[in-house]
Amino acid sequence: MRIAFFAHSWRSDWNHGNAHFLRGLVSALVDGGHAVRTFEPHDGWSARELAAERGPVGLDAFRAAYPALRPELYDEATLDLDMALDGAELVIVHEWTAPALVARIGRHRRAGGRYTLLFHDTHHRSVSSPADIAALVLDDYDGVLAFGETVRERYVRAGWSRHVWTWHEAADVRVFRPNPAPAVRDDLVFVGNWGDDERTRELGTFLFAPARALGLTGHVHGVRYPPDGIASVEAAGLAYAGYAPNHQAPAIFARHRVTVHVPRAPYAQALAGVPTIRMFEALACGIPLVSAPWSDTEGLFRAGTDYLTATDTSSMARQLKAVLQDRGLAESLAAAGLRTIAARHTCDHRAGELMRIVEELRGRAAREVVAS
Repeated sequence: MRIAFFAHSWRSDWNHGNAHFLRGLVSALVDGGHAVRTFEPHDGWSARELAAERGPVGLDAFRAAYPALRPELYDEATLDLDMALDGAELVIVHEWTAPALVARIGRHRRAGGRYTLLFHDTHHRSVSSPADIAALVLDDYDGVLAFGETVRERYVRAGWSRHVWTWHEAADVRVFRPNPAPAVRDDLVFVGNWGDDERTRELGTFLFAPARALGLTGHVHGVRYPPDGIASVEAAGLAYAGYAPNHQAPAIFARHRVTVHVPRAPYAQALAGVPTIRMFEALACGIPLVSAPWSDTEGLFRAGTDYLTATDTSSMARQLKAVLQDRGLAESLAAAGLRTIAARHTCDHRAGELMRIVEELRGRAAREVVAS
């Protein structure tokens, strides 16, 4: 199948957590025999920030890990959709695409585009900022791919789309897999961006305070940490390591013995059932994980088997101490998490689900033609 995929950035993962799944999905689709063209704005904010921090080499770092990914850069003002979508059978538009372009692609479809057109939502704006989603022109889209049942239900209740499917993110196991561990490892690693006011308190409760109480060694990787955030990291006895390319996370995990998952407030409170990509990453890399409160209403993982949970600072400290002191527990968690990812949550699984959704839409369209 010939596929065109629009996203905010393929080159950059700077403060762009969706890059893992988007890149991995393209790899899975290409390996499955599909021809995928990827489009991104030449001046997207994530790419600008990465270039500002790391220079042009930063924007090329993804190529070694994702050789099948060849992003085509466009200027929205001059983008020729007839050329970009020529021959496409499936077009996917990720939610961080400019609203004007979202609408324009819809109009192109209405004007005779012979492709299936899907909108891909992987954010919490449907519940945290519904006006932003309501303002999108999705009337000419065949449906929406929502990264959690809560998001799907929100689209349905609001009437934002005729057809909506729950389509979770997943791990790119071509890149995210266990790496050999060095002889000496640090205790704890946290991979995640600051998140502004969405998890400032939570980071203090579930990361900084337990690490300080236990005297743990380790690192925090992520961007947009303000001076007081970096000070909190260092006061906890951890080292702030800043930005790391997403595909380097497996090697980072291998140098540590445990990680924690601290979802931002919208995910923990309003989006039950929607994990962050960090859970998929950690479990796919075989590092034991302890999670702050998060309600797995869709049963994606097995709490207590694939990962441990904590409700406050003291319980997080107890769980971290248990993993660090009990080798059998650590190995059991790592093995269980790997099995669950391999059985249910790889980008290959999601590529297969996507093809079934497209076939469902095509079958529905064919029945409507016959009925008319």
